[in-house]
Amino acid sequence: MRTPAFILTLSLIGAALYFAFRHVGNDYLFFAGYTVLQFIVMATAWNILGGYCGYVNFGSAAFFAIGVYSSVCLHTIGERVDDLFPDFLLAPMHLIFPLPLPVLMVVAGAVAGLVGLGMGYLTLRLRGIFFAIATLALAVVLETFIANWSFVGGSRGAYVAPPHELPFFGPYIQFLFVLMLVLVVAALTTARLIERSRLGVGFATIRDDELSAEASGVPTLRLKLIATVVSGALFGMAGAPFPYYIGYVEPASAFNLSYSVNAIAMSMIGGTTSWAGPMIGALLLSTLQQVFTVTISSAVNLLITGLLLIGFVILAPKGIVGLWQSWTGKAKRPNS
Repeated sequence: MRTPAFILTLSLIGAALYFAFRHVGNDYLFFAGYTVLQFIVMATAWNILGGYCGYVNFGSAAFFAIGVYSSVCLHTIGERVDDLFPDFLLAPMHLIFPLPLPVLMVVAGAVAGLVGLGMGYLTLRLRGIFFAIATLALAVVLETFIANWSFVGGSRGAYVAPPHELPFFGPYIQFLFVLMLVLVVAALTTARLIERSRLGVGFATIRDDELSAEASGVPTLRLKLIATVVSGALFGMAGAPFPYYIGYVEPASAFNLSYSVNAIAMSMIGGTTSWAGPMIGALLLSTLQQVFTVTISSAVNLLITGLLLIGFVILAPKGIVGLWQSWTGKAKRPNS
């Protein structure tokens, strides 16, 4: 399937899902659906560096939090324009602020991508467990910085009050749901394009044998930096709407390690060598988490994640996509 047809197919599926939820008339479907879509983006973002390149990033929650706090910072500026700018700038600043949420998402993606570039220069010369520990340490450093930055609420957190309704969409959660649908289409299209391009081939050589790739002239550091920037930007864009979704954010919730754990688990459960794997893993795991949150308790979410991850690592280390490929391969052999 060509890329325009792929984008059109995803868009039609998203539109059908949106109007089906509207027809049901229960806003909880939009709240739960937003979370599922958010994890599809996060799993896809993690997989660009962790799956395609083989660099396991335990600090990916930091990029999500950068998106969250970029949004909070710009929202705070919009509320305090009169206090922050001199009189001769007030007129143009009032025209610019408050920024619409789609613009906030783009800005948050740019900030997270730049931080990813800086983090890459600091850590991507490390390999294996040393890289994973370094990314986790950087996440702790960023969380400490945010916790002491009073402009965005510091350790007390910050409130973000979204509008109750918007024209056409109605409740604001429906607008957030549509934004996340668009981001899912963009993330999956990006991952698919990377996988089928020379860039994806370069990523695969790094994952398979980085030393041999370097010896063959592959610019491994440059490719890893590209992967880190793209991954960080997608995480940042996924985090930008979060304050408007939840209404209140604090460092402990924005930098929650469960985001990193879920992104890793969803990618590995679905399969890390294909763009479809993280999507399948996120759909399966996050839907189960939403069901158990309603029926039992949200406290069991990480237990579910751990059990499924252990089960797939033991029984299907290549994930659902790898399991499907092995089954279909076996099915074709007798006929060949």
